Order: sequence, then C-alpha cells, then structure tokens
Amino acid sequence: MRSSLLCLLLFSGLAGMCQNIKAVKVTELEKLISESKKPLIVNFWATWCIPCIEEIPYFEKQVAAHKDSIQLILVSLDFKEAFPDGIVSMALKRKFSSTIYWLNETRADYFCPRIDSSWSGSIPSSLFINNATRFRLFREEQLKETELNDLIHRTIHQ
Repeated sequence: MRSSLLCLLLFSGLAGMCQNIKAVKVTELEKLISESKKPLIVNFWATWCIPCIEEIPYFEKQVAAHKDSIQLILVSLDFKEAFPDGIVSMALKRKFSSTIYWLNETRADYFCPRIDSSWSGSIPSSLFINNATRFRLFREEQLKETELNDLIHRTIHQ
C-alpha cells in the first residue's frame, strides 16, 4: 500500500521510477554489463551511504553532458527492508534520474568478486566499462567531479 501511495504521489516527472527500480541478481547485472553496446558506468551505492549520495549528482551531471556516448546505472546495495520504498524515496528526494536497480544479494563474498576481483565490498564503488574497446576500470572510493570527468573521457575514448 505504501509503495502504491508513493507511486501515486510521483506524477511530477519521476512517476516511472517506481516501475524502473527492479530487483536483480548479480548474474543479471553481469549480463547487462557484458551486453552493453555503449560505454557504461555502474555505480554501487546505498541510501545510508553519505559519500555515495554526495557523488551521484556528479555522475548524473557528467553523464548527461555525454548522454549520447555513455550510460549510467545506479545499483543500490541497500538492505531488503529499503526495497523499494526507501530507495524510491531517496531517489525522489535527491532527484536522481538514472536507471536504478536493487541488487538482491546478501553475500558480498559471492557478488563482489563477480563484479571485480579487487572489490572489498565498500561503497561507493564504480565500474567503468567499454566493451567495444575492452576498457574496464573499477574504483572503490568516492570520486570528485573532476576525476569522474577524466574517467568518463577514458571510458569513452580508450
């Protein structure tokens, strides 16, 4: 009921977000990454992670500036209790516009190495990938906007 009410209240441009926050398994995420036709950034975050929330606007701004060249996916690592209401609420409050998935996994020792062998599980973390050029870079830290701009350029052109 709360989810439905929240979705009803969203008819201000972000109404589609309720349907767009989909629960995925790591295998589905791996498939999305491997089949991506354009350069891709996968940002791992959570609603309770302040550095994550601080950097997402930079990601959205920079990706919007390169919208024809790169895609952004936000993957929430929130606990099950936050899906979907807490994630939707945060996305609305912060006006996130990117595609959001919720990773429906509980064992970091299983899903982290499937994304990157160096990932300890901390967030924010981001995967930069360009399948056409075989470029792949994983960063396990909060990024500054200038760093992000450089990483986007590398992802698109390397």
